[in-house]
Amino acid sequence: MDRRAFARRLSSAARWFVFALSAGVVGLSGAQERGTGDLGVVIERASGSVLIVAHTTPEVLARVEGLGDLSHASVVFSRDQRFAYVFGRDGALTKLDLLRPGIVARVQQAGNSIGGAISQDGRLVVAQNYEPGGIKAFSADDLHLVAEVPTKPGPDGKASKVVGLADLPGQRFAYALFDAGEICVSDFSVPDTPRTECASAGRQPYDGLVTPDGRFYLAGLFGEDGVALWDSWHPEAGVRRILDGYGRGETPLPVYKMPHLRGWAQAGERLFLPAIGRHEVLVVDRRDWRELGRVAVAGQPVFVMARPDGREIWVNFAFPDNGRVQVIDAETLTVRDTLEPGRAVLHMEFTPKGDQLWVSCRDDDRIVVYDAKTHRELDRLAARSPSGIFFTYRATRFGM
Repeated sequence: MDRRAFARRLSSAARWFVFALSAGVVGLSGAQERGTGDLGVVIERASGSVLIVAHTTPEVLARVEGLGDLSHASVVFSRDQRFAYVFGRDGALTKLDLLRPGIVARVQQAGNSIGGAISQDGRLVVAQNYEPGGIKAFSADDLHLVAEVPTKPGPDGKASKVVGLADLPGQRFAYALFDAGEICVSDFSVPDTPRTECASAGRQPYDGLVTPDGRFYLAGLFGEDGVALWDSWHPEAGVRRILDGYGRGETPLPVYKMPHLRGWAQAGERLFLPAIGRHEVLVVDRRDWRELGRVAVAGQPVFVMARPDGREIWVNFAFPDNGRVQVIDAETLTVRDTLEPGRAVLHMEFTPKGDQLWVSCRDDDRIVVYDAKTHRELDRLAARSPSGIFFTYRATRFGM
């Protein structure tokens, strides 16, 4: 073999070795030798810690402590699924290594924050903030600040709280201004010089979701019955109102916990959304955004999540019905099953192809794992006041 051929082979081997290290295929000293696609993170909200878990087994691999206030924490993952970015309620943003369990970088970026997103190319991590409002973009590598986008003031003159931040194709992020009643889209194609456009959405948009194809952004409205819809293919059309007046003048029930729109809520051509202040799940035709029907459920829905195959919809509830989970048949729109995994069910997460559903039971200090087809309990894992459950496959999806 001549020198140039040998050099090419050596270069190829070196590139593979570097790739394997970044993807977690080859373990370094102190690192676990496993693929990252089987991993996930469970938030332990009361103790400021997270569990690193594997879902094939299922098992707890490690606990990482010292993450601050995780009472409303969320997580996104790096493109290679090795690193988790944890957004704390106290405004801290923390980068975790899942293979060498521990904190890689941490920045105190705001006073009060409730989540964030990661860009399509995986290079920017963006935080949404209650205090001081606005969004901030950080390098996914070392969490240095890249850019900041302030928000308009609400009626009280203070910068509006940002909610519902979601990544879109083309290095864009959509989000809602709770106090100012707008949907905004910031384009980070030039990372340090983002361009932002906003449009009126309605009273108090409280959360948002992106359809799985990354095209449509929907924001639920807390201050009025309805949902705001924005089409990323036709931004010139502005924001459209759908499901207007779905309460039909009825007095809504007291809301003990705000619904979330962040779970996968699409099954085929139907969207399933929680109704605010009602014991109902709204069913929407994805093709023309008309209401198709409603499903009466056991309480006020919080998360409404479609199993990855779209066959069933799993729903958890606000207090006082938060010890139950109900399963809706997506074809007949009837409740197929009611489960009681434990006290204070806060979050659910399907495994990538939907064979399992993991459920956090905060007040029983446990995670319950179900067979998502038979609804049979498979396992229980001990956890300290668990809330959010996040698996690394989210790195491959818009809005997750």
